[in-house]
Amino acid sequence: MAVSQTEGEYLTLHEYVRAAREKLDGNMWDYVVGGTATETTLLRNRLGLDKLALRPRVLRDMSSIDPSHHLLGRPARLPLLLAPVGGLESLRPGGGQMVARAAGEFGVPFMLSSVADSDMRAVADAASGTRIFQLYARGDADWVDEQVRRAMDCGYDAFCVTVDSAVYSRRERDIAKRFAKPWRAKGGLDTMRYQAAFNWNDVRRIRDRFDVPLILKGIGTAEDAALCVEEGVQVVYVSNHGGRQLDHGLGAIEVLPEVVEAVRGRATVVIDGGFSRGTDIVKALALGADMVGIGRAYCYGLAAAGAAGITGVLELLEAEITECLGLLGARTVKELNRSHVCRADPVYPARTHSAFPLMSPFVDEY
Repeated sequence: MAVSQTEGEYLTLHEYVRAAREKLDGNMWDYVVGGTATETTLLRNRLGLDKLALRPRVLRDMSSIDPSHHLLGRPARLPLLLAPVGGLESLRPGGGQMVARAAGEFGVPFMLSSVADSDMRAVADAASGTRIFQLYARGDADWVDEQVRRAMDCGYDAFCVTVDSAVYSRRERDIAKRFAKPWRAKGGLDTMRYQAAFNWNDVRRIRDRFDVPLILKGIGTAEDAALCVEEGVQVVYVSNHGGRQLDHGLGAIEVLPEVVEAVRGRATVVIDGGFSRGTDIVKALALGADMVGIGRAYCYGLAAAGAAGITGVLELLEAEITECLGLLGARTVKELNRSHVCRADPVYPARTHSAFPLMSPFVDEY
């Protein structure tokens, strides 16, 4: 059984987190790790994962373990994708292209955010694998349609619309420091009204006019998951924006079972929200997710060491996922099911970085 091993300066995931904390200024660090208002939803993301335990099966032939998977018919080395993150250029110059290059070379899909401060075509050209463009509506229907056309012309394989941001949240870490994110002003702050007005009619228009797989990101209920399927959406993306939009929401992993039940295999289910370790990813797959998005995790790698840092984080996650599958008695991710997880009391208090108990606690400080 071959398990990839990271070589070099960083040998554990928490070393990337610590290095990112040392290299980012306070404003950007708070942007990456923070949530909205009381940060309850952010902490519930982590708590929901920590309240799940794994149930291993033994005496199965584990001489060959394959952690690979697929998204929209395209192969992926791991059952994860690099979720869209705004402000990549502020984490490291050229960040968008670094993410695209690292994802393609490693073999996992990535999403480029429309507020990533990275050129759509330049990022697409840097990619060699599955690339997805994610949009915040900052214009009328004609403007949105033009973004879809541009993405398709640039070679993006799917189009995603984030739908949990009708109202922009109060992120008090930023407000308290008077930190104005430069990418928030992209297109003018008054254009937020278009995001507020975006609705199911817009989804239908995109579906009917464009031959491109459509993803809706920000689904948090069975009701909206069912509507996605009814409207022909190919990917239902469970997300609470990493705890950065609605405060006092459920953790993403807690919402996943009802979404999976509502979808009933008629669409692909992706989830993100607090996923930091290989065991986290395996838990989501066991509960029915087809793929897991990571955001903060790869941002730490990007901030610490650029494209090589992203690859390093992915290699460590690959090692953790493969190890977890082997010890659960699952040779592939398709062999995972709900019998592999159960409820349990969490061991650590919920914190942004409770997945890294060996790390110095200073990283959670303001």
